[in-house]
Amino acid sequence: MLLELTVENYAVIERLSVRFYTGLNLLTGETGSGKSIVVDALGLLLGGRAFADMVRSGEPRARVAGIFEVGPSLPIRRLLEPAGIEIEDGELLIEREVLLEGKSRAWVGSRPVAASLLKDLAPWLADIHGQHDQQLLFSAEAQRDMLDAFAASRDLLSRVAATYAEWRAAGASLEELERSEQEKLRLLDLWSFQRKEIEAAGLEPGEDAALDNERRVLQNVQRLQEAAGAAYAALYDSPESALALTRLAAKRVDELCRIDTSLDSVRDQLSAASLSLQEASYTLRDYLGRLEANPGRLDEVETRMAAIDRLKRKYGQSLEEILQFLEEVRGQIASVENAGERMEELRRRQKKLSGEFEKQAGELTAARQTAARKLEKRVEAELAQLAMERAVFRAGIAPAPWSESGADRVEFLVSANPGEEPRALEKVASGGEISRIALALKTCLTGPKTPFVRTLVFDEVDAGVGGAAAEGIGRRLKKLAATSQVLCVTHLPQIASFADHHYRVEKREVHGRTMAGVEELDAAARTREVGRMLSGQKLTPEALKHAEQLIRLSVA
Repeated sequence: MLLELTVENYAVIERLSVRFYTGLNLLTGETGSGKSIVVDALGLLLGGRAFADMVRSGEPRARVAGIFEVGPSLPIRRLLEPAGIEIEDGELLIEREVLLEGKSRAWVGSRPVAASLLKDLAPWLADIHGQHDQQLLFSAEAQRDMLDAFAASRDLLSRVAATYAEWRAAGASLEELERSEQEKLRLLDLWSFQRKEIEAAGLEPGEDAALDNERRVLQNVQRLQEAAGAAYAALYDSPESALALTRLAAKRVDELCRIDTSLDSVRDQLSAASLSLQEASYTLRDYLGRLEANPGRLDEVETRMAAIDRLKRKYGQSLEEILQFLEEVRGQIASVENAGERMEELRRRQKKLSGEFEKQAGELTAARQTAARKLEKRVEAELAQLAMERAVFRAGIAPAPWSESGADRVEFLVSANPGEEPRALEKVASGGEISRIALALKTCLTGPKTPFVRTLVFDEVDAGVGGAAAEGIGRRLKKLAATSQVLCVTHLPQIASFADHHYRVEKREVHGRTMAGVEELDAAARTREVGRMLSGQKLTPEALKHAEQLIRLSVA
């Protein structure tokens, strides 16, 4: 719902700020006073095209800002989340600026955004129906959505969309398998060779590190024997070995402990050291026993390491990478070998989902056809009260390519004049007629429990009508306003009398320049404005009385 609209340096508007409310907000004024400019400014705020001539003469830029009440709207929050924009206190500030050269900039929640985001937000904020703003009503998708809303087929639509998504996914997987099968078959021989080559090597994790260590040992047997022998002698074999000296020290400390028990811990430490030296000595002795020159084994190790190096150059820099590559190759071979089975499985699933979709889409088509006949009667009945008694309205349903919305194309057709075949809205209806058709549709689609989720804007909805038809338009706008915020520009007092909030738009000359302004009217001023609309330039007592009567009857 639009709470406040601010316009600066836009066309003939220097600056105005208007607060709007729930219910029916009506804008009136003399012809050419700038009423539609307010609607155009709102359209710019909702992603409309920007033009240089929107900027007030002599100013560098035009600016439009609006504060919308959005509450806990999940669709709006999903649109804003990628841009990191949060809704504060249930309100959303949207701004648009048009520079003198025609370029524009946009902000949402005080953050700069692309104008395309405003277009994405627009369907959730406002719906403008005027002489030049009927794109949504002309859209086949929007017409289908309106019919579905009238049919209350949301659950069926959800099932159709889910089945369609699964069917598309199965088809995409099958197509990918079929497209890649030939290429994979060409690679199968290569993969088989690679698998055999790696498997034949019988690689073990960490084998290369172990072989490298063994090679170093075999290449340095003499040095290792000398070093190990010297260490063994120092620890155990010589008269002055570490073990002999430790045992001697332990014997002396043992004698001390017989006198002074405070050295018991030293005796224990020496005993442990003696055991450790003895174990180290035995390990060195065994190591020396295993050391021997073995040129044959060295050749085997170097040959094995050369083979591993060749595999590393082809398949990875380490044994782990080679083994990982082997697993990948095995997987590729398995996928080729199982491709036929997988494709057959996908074909069966696709066929099953196709049958399910056809059944559900058929149910949806039937529901749409039933709803279409009801909607046609309802809309024609509404149009008859809007000076379009002879109008024919049809909701045509034709087969269409499968989509998440079913297998139907919906098109609203109208014949505004007797004897003419119903045709597409944009081809046969004038701007005023289209606005009335939009009003009739909105009236039919609005229920008593519809929440305040959007602002409905009607510009020139009264074009070419008067009298009882005008009163019918006013009553339908009033009905819509019970469940949605409605903004309407009108020239007719019969419609203006239904206003919950009445605004007068007027132009005045200030310092030689024309400026448009908007004033919210109190009860007395509202009566005078309706009287002016009845009588013209000169307000007569009779017109005032008639205005009072109109306003009184509108709430009856």
